Amino acid sequence: MISVNFVCLGNICRSPMGELIFKKIVEEEGLALSFEITSCGTSSYEVGNCIYPPAQRVLKSHGVCGSHTARQIQKRDIVNCDYILCMDSNNLLDVLRLAGSEYGGKVYKLLAFTGESRDVADPWYTGDFERAYSDIYSGCRAFLQFLFTQHGAELDYDRRH
Repeated sequence: MISVNFVCLGNICRSPMGELIFKKIVEEEGLALSFEITSCGTSSYEVGNCIYPPAQRVLKSHGVCGSHTARQIQKRDIVNCDYILCMDSNNLLDVLRLAGSEYGGKVYKLLAFTGESRDVADPWYTGDFERAYSDIYSGCRAFLQFLFTQHGAELDYDRRH
């Protein structure tokens, strides 16, 4: 099983969008049993809150369903996870500080898998939840393609059984 944790600042917009979008993608690919997918925030600002309603509406408009309760990332999340996917450079730096050099190799910026170095803009500030959805969806698709290059045999087996 491959464990993936999406990370943003508050864990009410981008990272739960990543979690739910990726869950839907792997389910559509017949790979749901191959993954454990979660999300966290680097701050404690929103701990215990649900997905921000505008983010939930955009997800629903794209047929992505699910719920989530915000929580803050802990070092054990990093230790126990295969891939930590951060939404922006600040999240990446915060996670790398927490991870330390021993676990830094599993921490990535999501859009790096698309060949871009830019951040997923925070819709909390931009108000553009559709753009965030589009970026996150593209990042998730590209990440899955990366996983096929890294874990192709296992994923192909899971897909067939």
